[in-house]
Amino acid sequence: MRALILAAGRGERMRPLTEDLPKPLLRAGGQPLIDYHIQALARGGIREIVVNLSWHGEKLRSYLGDGARYGVTFAFSEEGPEPLETGGGIHHALHLLGPGAFWVVNGDIACDYQFTRRTLPSGALAHLVLVPNPSHNQQGDFCLSGGRIVAGPPAGPGTRTFAGISVLDPQLFADATPGRFPLAPLLRAAAERGAVTGEEYPGRWTDVGTPGRLLALDAELTARR
Repeated sequence: MRALILAAGRGERMRPLTEDLPKPLLRAGGQPLIDYHIQALARGGIREIVVNLSWHGEKLRSYLGDGARYGVTFAFSEEGPEPLETGGGIHHALHLLGPGAFWVVNGDIACDYQFTRRTLPSGALAHLVLVPNPSHNQQGDFCLSGGRIVAGPPAGPGTRTFAGISVLDPQLFADATPGRFPLAPLLRAAAERGAVTGEEYPGRWTDVGTPGRLLALDAELTARR
């Protein structure tokens, strides 16, 4: 099973820290954010990792190298000067991810999730990892009920925040066309067909979306060392 780390975004909310760096190379607890994802994937037995590139992509490629020091191999999905958003970026990388289900991990989160799942449930096109709603996203993103993502607008006690971690089937993108587009509409359309499962993860998770959250994460991880 392969994995895709989404690392192409411009990191607008992290400026000025991302003026000269891609966001996944910002450091917390003594190492870049992307290192935590690679190490977690490798611990879970994921050895083939695709990284999509755009903003300062050459710096990320140079830093990661061939993957030998992590015990993995890298392939890079070049998007050009304009990032393709989450959906477009995944679609653009499909030829590198193979015919089976694959993990997708946002490069700008911090999480101690364990990547042990190897398949999708029968009939599912996606499996989403959700977390309790943080203060900056109190409305949540998806409603989870009985292990499935419920179609329709999020509401009620089952509403949770998308962790930016998922397992996707390439067939989720069967009707997509190349270009820039978000992932959420595809997930919601599949949920309407009962084809999206989910789980709630209660462990440590941070959306490293602002300099303040990065600073707090750095303090937390440094204290644990």
